[in-house]
Amino acid sequence: MSATDTIRLEDREAIRDVLTAYAHAVDRRQWQIMQHLFHPDAEFQFGTISGDWQNFVEQARGVIDPCIATQHQLGQILFGFESDTVCHTETYMTAMHTIPAGYPTPEVFPDKGKIYSAVIAGRYVDRMELRSGEWRIAKRIGLYDWREYREVEGVDMSELAEEARGYYDERDPSTPAASRYLI
Repeated sequence: MSATDTIRLEDREAIRDVLTAYAHAVDRRQWQIMQHLFHPDAEFQFGTISGDWQNFVEQARGVIDPCIATQHQLGQILFGFESDTVCHTETYMTAMHTIPAGYPTPEVFPDKGKIYSAVIAGRYVDRMELRSGEWRIAKRIGLYDWREYREVEGVDMSELAEEARGYYDERDPSTPAASRYLI
């Protein structure tokens, strides 16, 4: 393995950390993490959400915060290095959203008058750039490959023991794993 290959492996892992931290930030409602994942001039486009990354966060909060729960699972990632400072990635994702009755943004998820699950399968197509020693997203295009709505039961987590539930604040056991982004 050459020195260039070793650097590329380190770069791939740094990029993978950014992609993973994005999913964590959305699902744990840790919106302040986003400032560490996007370059200040980054662009974003996914469905009805578009603009700069700050605008994305504002719009995403309106979509995600009313959900009872979400989980974004990342799959395979393709890395295409254009140079030592630019890498194009394609990341497969499946995002589950538990939608409440009375959901306020029907252009994203319809209000069905009852709790249901919205599953989106798609891809994040990113331009990652290394600036000032940090890989971050410079441009993101989100693509839908398919989506479906499912009837669900048992989504009320109140019957679970408190230590078995995930949280959207410092009580969540994952907080130490994301601490470097929470500064």
